[in-house]
Amino acid sequence: MFEYKIIAECPETGARAGEFTTPHGVIQTPVFMPVGTQATVKAMAPHELEEIGVQIILGNTYHLYMRPGAEIIDEAGGLHRFMQWHHPILTDSGGFQVFSLADLRKITDDGVEFASHLDGSRHFMRPEDSMDIQMKLGSDIAMAFDECVVWPTTEEYSRAAMERTISWAGRCREHHSRTDQALFGIVQGSMFEKQRVECIRRLEEISFPGYGIGGLSVGESHDEMYRILDVLNPEMPKNKPRYLMGVGFPTNLVEGVARGIDMFDCVLPTRNGRNGGVLVRTGKMNLKNHDYARDFTPIDPACGCYVCRNFTRAYIRHLYTAGEILAARLCSWHNIYFLVNLMKDARNAIIEGRFPAFRREFMEGFMEGAYIK
Repeated sequence: MFEYKIIAECPETGARAGEFTTPHGVIQTPVFMPVGTQATVKAMAPHELEEIGVQIILGNTYHLYMRPGAEIIDEAGGLHRFMQWHHPILTDSGGFQVFSLADLRKITDDGVEFASHLDGSRHFMRPEDSMDIQMKLGSDIAMAFDECVVWPTTEEYSRAAMERTISWAGRCREHHSRTDQALFGIVQGSMFEKQRVECIRRLEEISFPGYGIGGLSVGESHDEMYRILDVLNPEMPKNKPRYLMGVGFPTNLVEGVARGIDMFDCVLPTRNGRNGGVLVRTGKMNLKNHDYARDFTPIDPACGCYVCRNFTRAYIRHLYTAGEILAARLCSWHNIYFLVNLMKDARNAIIEGRFPAFRREFMEGFMEGAYIK
């Protein structure tokens, strides 16, 4: 039911183009996955995501557990039917959200006690609980419960969190029982190279059909992120998908692909879109700026998305100043299209044997115009 195969590789880098078969479709990698935290990608309808070419989206275990509850989604026939998305879905473990509650949670080796961000009610989540919730949600890919550590941190605390992550991964593997749902382990170890290598080797002893890389894009520099990916690239199992969690800035995506990453997710395209931020091949811009009041060109003249084919920067800026919801929808639409197609372009470049040139040209073009007024 789950199979990953490499279609093409770039010998100069670790980049690879692959296919990951799931019960709800084949995912062509590398791939960007929009985040649907509350069983919806903000401002977007499912048929619009299909039109853009989205292959897989994320659901958030913590938020769906808190509201409406896993039981209700289970009664509805699972997350696919509940939200009318009939393509692959990945659910995170809830770990990142629980740990981000900071003062509202207490970590033990058995699990995490935390207070709801909605009403302050107390809850306790163990690895087994995360599995039960995700099995009721019925996603194609579930993630093992892990402890995500922000940067900076000490080597001692990072190791303690890594040990918990490995222990919890084993408990998740033992408890997980849905044969139509793949369970991925998560590699932790912060910025400590030896911990990262040890973690993936010990997780591989447990054996998972795929692996997430957590604990990056949590405060470290881009160079530090790339250093850890460089270390992990030769250590990760070659015949299994690799998922870099919570990373979505365009240059990070391209550099991640160059280091063997297959899957990415981030709230960036919709969060920035709701605030007027849009991505173009020469950088990024904020359409709320007065400079665009009489700019009757598309967001990106080279873009083929619905928004760029039909609307101008001046019109979208007007929508923002008038407080119209359509502004957030149009910018989110464009941003998702941009990242989805950036990964399609990278995939094609790998298959056609021109990824190094693609990488160089994109990085030079994007960074040269990094921010446009």
